[in-house]
Amino acid sequence: MIPIVRVIIYFVTFTVSLYSLNAINFAKIIHPNKVVQTQVLVILLAMALAYLVTQFLLGLNLSI
Repeated sequence: MIPIVRVIIYFVTFTVSLYSLNAINFAKIIHPNKVVQTQVLVILLAMALAYLVTQFLLGLNLSI
C-alpha cells in the first residue's frame, strides 16, 4: 500500500479515536489534581486505539 495512504489512515483513525474517547468522563476515575496526566492518558489511549484500528483496516487488504 502507498505509504501516504497509510499515514492518512493513521491520522483519520487517531482523530476519530480522540473524539470518541472525549465521551468518557475520566474525572470520575482519575484524581482531581492530575489534569496533565489525564490528558496524556487520553492521548496515549487514542494512539493505541488508532494503531489497532489501522492495523485491522490494513489487514483487510482493501484495494483503494
